[in-house]
Amino acid sequence: MARDIIILECTEARGEGKPPSRYTSTRNKKSLRTPGRLEKVKYNPFLKRRTLHRELR
Repeated sequence: MARDIIILECTEARGEGKPPSRYTSTRNKKSLRTPGRLEKVKYNPFLKRRTLHRELR
């Protein structure tokens, strides 16, 4: 299987004292375009806005 299941966690919630939102997604293991951690802008329901979510390892 060429895809990994990853967890994306909000980067801004802990600084504001709110619980971080988490999303699951998949990524291509062999992709040369994303060698580091994956980052996406997703909605955080606790902050009620779109924030940057980074891959956990």
